[in-house]
Formats: sequence, structure tokens, C-alpha cells
Amino acid sequence: MFQGEPALPADMSARTAAAVALLKESPETLDGFLRLSAVFESTTLDPHSRETVILTVAERNQCHLCVDMHEAKMAALGPAPDAERLAAVRTFTLRVLASSGAVSDEDLAAFEKAGYTRRNALEVVLGIGTYTLSTFANRLTRAA
Repeated sequence: MFQGEPALPADMSARTAAAVALLKESPETLDGFLRLSAVFESTTLDPHSRETVILTVAERNQCHLCVDMHEAKMAALGPAPDAERLAAVRTFTLRVLASSGAVSDEDLAAFEKAGYTRRNALEVVLGIGTYTLSTFANRLTRAA
């Protein structure tokens, strides 16, 4: 059961803080997102791949707040070590979204050929769920 206010990141921008304030209307939703986000950050996907998943979901769901924030995070990571690999995670993320998870064997094989694992495929699903929650909530509260 939810107790008290969720712990918020200390380095939030004013725009992010305003979005979080809107989510506080439902402390459970805010807490759920923060917890899921922390779990997603702990996955075996590398930081560039995680940000690619997030940006793919944010762009698809037209959450301008998330796009701006995660483009900045991606830029702070520096150049991607392998642009083709990131293209593969982006394509796979879009295929998971389009098929509600029922990707083809060919889609999964292409993802694995790019150096990802079945574990990573499940972590992409976690990222999609986490940032679908965030982007939908941001759009609902007009934060995006």
C-alpha cells in the first residue's frame, strides 16, 4: 500500500517539476511510474538503448515533454557507440507496439542479430509499459 509521498529526483527541471506536480493528483500513479522507471534503469539494456526505447515511445505517443527531456539525456550520453544497434532497438520497439507484443520470429531474430538478447526484448516491453504510463499521464494532465 502507498504510504507518504514518493521520493522525487533532486535534479528536476522546472518543466519536469510542473509535470510531477500534476501527477501528484494520484500519488499511486506517480509512485508507480517512479518505481517502474528505476527498475527500467537497472535493466541490462545499455543507457543509449534505454533512451532509444523511451524516445520511441514518447515520439509515438506525442509527449513533447518526454521527447525534450530524453533527447537531452541522450545528448548527455554522448555519441552512440553503434548507430545501427540503436536503429534495431527502435525498430523492435515499434514492432512490439504495433503487434501488442506478438512480434514475428523474424523481428525477434533481427533484434538478436543486432546484439540484443531475449532478456533485452522483455526489458524493451518493460520500457514500453513504463513510458506509456508516463506519456499517457502527461498528455491527460496536459503536461506534455
